[in-house]
Amino acid sequence: MKQRLVISAGANGIGLAIARHFAANGASVAICDVDEDAVAAVATDFDLASICDVTDAGAMDSFVRAAVSRLGGVTAVIANAGTAGPTANLEDVDPDDWSRTIAVNLTGQYTLLKCTIPHLKAQSAGAVILMSSAAGRLGLPMRSPYAAAKWGVIGLKETLAMELGPHGISVNAILPGSVTGPRMDAVLTAKAKAMGISLEEARAAETANTSMQSMIDPQEIAELAWFLASPAARLVSGQSVGVCGNFETLR
Repeated sequence: MKQRLVISAGANGIGLAIARHFAANGASVAICDVDEDAVAAVATDFDLASICDVTDAGAMDSFVRAAVSRLGGVTAVIANAGTAGPTANLEDVDPDDWSRTIAVNLTGQYTLLKCTIPHLKAQSAGAVILMSSAAGRLGLPMRSPYAAAKWGVIGLKETLAMELGPHGISVNAILPGSVTGPRMDAVLTAKAKAMGISLEEARAAETANTSMQSMIDPQEIAELAWFLASPAARLVSGQSVGVCGNFETLR
């Protein structure tokens, strides 16, 4: 069966790597992203590329309707949208920053899944992949709203796997570690400033507590997503799969 992928935040970073990997393997792909310039840059690479804020339920519904129509259905849904949120101790986190981080990283998954699950149920098959984080199994100092949201994604995954399993739909979460790219660079810059250390020291500390002492390439996450959406993983469900080189702690 040909893969028909709907993915949020698919014009940048991990999402773009996943979307391109699926397309390169013959899948039809619909992406949305809040970054207008990024969407414009990749618009011709996919079957559908739309501007959409995942916290806008109406906009998400319109995107999914267009995606299902353009692709002729959907076989895989990847809730990938996320934001790093603030870098600060909890008492210094602005309420608006807290709310926005939870809205994008957790509620944004709800808005996508609410619209796509009925299509998966109608065909009694499909794969749902939620993007969590190594911070979805460990504490992450100075990133409390991000960690709280990513732990929330794990609870969502556990529940959806139970709800959707009887319909032949698998549900799994990918837990990336420190992924190379502009977003991680920005996080490390903010962390260095907050801790009063150099950027080089912050970068070295990022993998110091990782067994394999390595940052993650987005392509490695794309390959895992392709497997989890494939027939080979039909009965792999309810799992939290880390791609992090084994973070022992995020302190």
